Amino acid sequence: MRARSEAAVLLASGGLADFAMRFTQVALPLVILRETGSVAATGLVGGAAGVPVLLSPWWGRRARQWVDSGARLAVVAVVAAMALAMVPTAAGLGLLTPGLLVAAGLLLGCSDALGTPGRTALLADVGDRWGPGKAVVLLTWQDGVRRVGMVVGPLMGAAAVAAGITNALLWVEAVAVLTGGLVCIGIRTERRGDSGAAPSIRASLVGRREVALGWLVRGTGCVTWFAFTLGLSVLGAERGQPGVYAAAGMSGYGVGSVLGTLVAVRVIRRLPALPLACGSWAVVGLCWIGMGTWTRPMSVALLAGLAGIVIVWGITAISALITQQSAGADRRALLSGQSVVVNASSSAGLLVGGSIIATVGVENTLIGAGLLTAVVAALVGMYRRTGSGQDVLPGARLKVSGPRD
Repeated sequence: MRARSEAAVLLASGGLADFAMRFTQVALPLVILRETGSVAATGLVGGAAGVPVLLSPWWGRRARQWVDSGARLAVVAVVAAMALAMVPTAAGLGLLTPGLLVAAGLLLGCSDALGTPGRTALLADVGDRWGPGKAVVLLTWQDGVRRVGMVVGPLMGAAAVAAGITNALLWVEAVAVLTGGLVCIGIRTERRGDSGAAPSIRASLVGRREVALGWLVRGTGCVTWFAFTLGLSVLGAERGQPGVYAAAGMSGYGVGSVLGTLVAVRVIRRLPALPLACGSWAVVGLCWIGMGTWTRPMSVALLAGLAGIVIVWGITAISALITQQSAGADRRALLSGQSVVVNASSSAGLLVGGSIIATVGVENTLIGAGLLTAVVAALVGMYRRTGSGQDVLPGARLKVSGPRD
């Protein structure tokens, strides 16, 4: 069946590129530090890459609709590969500068703002052609493949760096991204009567109230995510065990998320999507509270593993809402909107996270973040049950759709 083979190509190529990206997460800061001698410069690529994604509701409205086939996805991959190749090329020539790092980051961010939701939407379209309910199955496995890379990739990257390989790892990602795009050239999608349509994210939310509420819950979880990642890193340093708590938490989370992926589709088929999402992030909040109360590596690892399992279920639930309630141009707009929600809320949390931890301490930050996550999830669940049965966008009241694009 052609749809099945196309799904396999999209999953494998996307997984290859994401796996290689985990190498770069380890090697890129080291290459930049070695070439520039500046600690501040190590975050320039990643920081600059986030800007186009956050601004994509304004500039990417029509561009995201253009990425609707494998051939166009390949064009975006070529641009991304060029951006990735800029750093090792400049490093090899001794020409690495902060300006070049920012330029590479901006170019990479533009391709990511279009390519990531574009690949996801194309995979969902292939799932629709494969059969009923296959879209959410494919999106779940796409997330699962990414999480396997999350567990294994950094370990392999660290081993390669320890062996003295750094610049080569940056070339690996560039080649992987380029290959992952080119193998998709033959994949096509069916435009369902929406040729030329470019709905805004806000317009695509109209009539899809539960998607907006799901974003509110997931966005809150992303805002408080810093308490887990940054908090555990600081906690280890404070206790004279640098890296121990962060490693325990991320390892537990990675393993849990892989396990959660294995049963996610079965869970979403048995439970209503939005209540499942609310319940999942409520449990995540309780896990953060537990980490702030019992701060030992083993308890952190176990609680992080539980959080990893239920987060996958929550993400799958929201993906199910989007794939079941939209198609074509609206689906691409909603998937782009979801990327903006995740990136914007995560960035906001990281922006203030360091100051919060410095003021109230790691344990209190974890407990406070957990309370906020759990309370918002519970309130959204209550709102969903007690709200009017009319399925309208509550954007004017909840303000969850972000800036109008």
